[in-house]
Amino acid sequence: MNITVLGAGSWGTTLAHLMARKHSVSLWARSAASVNEINDQKTLTRYLDDANLHPDLTAHHELEASLSGAEIIIVAIPSQSFRQVLAEASRFVTAGTPMISVSKGLELNSRRRMTEIIRDECEGAVAGVLTGPNLAKEIMAGFAAASVLAFDNDNVTADIQEALHTPLFRIYRNTDVVGCELCGVLKNVIAIATGMSDGLGAGDNTRSAIITRGLAEISRLGVALGAAPETFAGLAGMGDLVATCTSAKSRNRTVGYRLGQGERIDDILASMFMVAEGVKSVDAVLHLADQMSIDVPICAEVGRVVQGKSDARRAFREMLRAGVGAEADPF
Repeated sequence: MNITVLGAGSWGTTLAHLMARKHSVSLWARSAASVNEINDQKTLTRYLDDANLHPDLTAHHELEASLSGAEIIIVAIPSQSFRQVLAEASRFVTAGTPMISVSKGLELNSRRRMTEIIRDECEGAVAGVLTGPNLAKEIMAGFAAASVLAFDNDNVTADIQEALHTPLFRIYRNTDVVGCELCGVLKNVIAIATGMSDGLGAGDNTRSAIITRGLAEISRLGVALGAAPETFAGLAGMGDLVATCTSAKSRNRTVGYRLGQGERIDDILASMFMVAEGVKSVDAVLHLADQMSIDVPICAEVGRVVQGKSDARRAFREMLRAGVGAEADPF
């Protein structure tokens, strides 16, 4: 098949590399320098160190050339640039083409999910999501991983599952697009909280408590927004939450860890060239929680720290001051 990947960051490039083993893959990059490096050297050192890319992978700087003949489009654009790129790309997208978001964020101003933006900008496209515990550098190193692919129509999902599945990148089907997409957004905020705890030296028991209570928190919000409860127990929910909250390769946990070490959020972000989506999305998450009257104390404390209204130590104290009750209650 002809597959186009929009976005040559770490995850988009990794997916393009994987798919190039089975299909003809075109990778679109905003940076001409990245296009030249991928085509000439088969590397992308800024994001993937010295990993070698598949020799048949081809990169383009022009959207029209990259999207020509595309039968499946994978969109790996950061959430706050997602709409702009799709607006430019839409005239080259054929109606009925499956478009799969792998971006784990919410548009800040509209609070819309990425599949909603696909439908807004690309009339007739079939929008889906691919998400799960997928750390790009581990997959590039050849370690096994699993992900979940969700479209509203299970027949569409099954066809694309067969196209994308590989022995070391196992893809499972789901029809809960809303739940799978929200899991990818919400777990990033909990990962910042876990990182803050680790940066403060709070220990394994505390980390486990934050992950578990964080899962309860984001499940309540997700279900209120239309997600299926069981999605949060699967790869998109618990699976991705564990990976993002515990791995040193996780950008969101890294932001939290550095906050716990006493660094300022502006300094942390200025030193990072890759996006930590949890920082961008937390305001939208808190707005949705308020709209649905859902109590999200962990997310709220992360929001205060990210907004510069608190610090990690004070946020941690506030979480510990919360009253205790039934396990079904907030924190």
